[in-house]
Formats: sequence, structure tokens, C-alpha cells
Amino acid sequence: MSINEIQDEIIEEFEAFDDWMDRYQMIADYAQELKKNPFPEEDKTPQNLIDGCQSQVWFTARMEDGKMIINGESDALLVRGMVAMLIHVLSGHTPEEIAKADLYFIDRIGLREHLSPTRSNGVAAMLKQLKLYALALSEG
Repeated sequence: MSINEIQDEIIEEFEAFDDWMDRYQMIADYAQELKKNPFPEEDKTPQNLIDGCQSQVWFTARMEDGKMIINGESDALLVRGMVAMLIHVLSGHTPEEIAKADLYFIDRIGLREHLSPTRSNGVAAMLKQLKLYALALSEG
């Protein structure tokens, strides 16, 4: 499934709910997905910590069979859900696909307009870091 197809699925899921409390619950449900692949405590290091986030957010990325495998975690539930959504959309794709991806789902589900400016800056910082990982891994 392509990055855009996954984004479109997420948009469709969120369109089923008009109430933002229901949408926040969906984000919390995504956070639960991270429990399937727990973020190792030893990876919670300063070099994996994302600068610019209000909460603590860590990401790691590695290559497996030509695809970028992303893992992440946050100490805040809503942010953990956003981390899980980004992993869901991007992990398992090539670094080139990730580097070129237009991540429009954040705006299309209305998330950015419901985030505080500091949380919105944090999402931008997460996206920037994931694209940097993709560039670094594509250069091998």
C-alpha cells in the first residue's frame, strides 16, 4: 500500500466522526498500537529525542530489505498517537518515498487546527526528523 493510500484510509476513518472528542479517542487508539512494538528503554537517548516537541518524543529508523523501519514513543498520550500515525503511514517504505512524501493527512483530518502552536511545531519537528532519517538512510 502506498503512503498516499494509507493517508487516505486515515482520512476516511476520521471522517466518520464529527465530534473532536471521538477523533481524539481515535488518536488515543493509535497510541495503543505502539504497545505491539515497544520502544526500547535503551533507545531513549538524547540523540533519538526530537528537538522542538513540548513532550518527549523519540524516533529510531533502520533499514530492512530496502525499506525504512521506524519506531517511536512519547510520554504524552495524544502525541504518542500522532507518533503511531506517522509510523503507520511511513514505516515500511523506501527512504526515497518517505523523503518525497507529502503528508497531507494531518491537515485533512483537521488535526493541525486542533493543536496548540507548540504541539503543531512538535509535529513539524517530528516530520522534519523522519525526512532527515530518510535522506541519511537513502545515502547509505
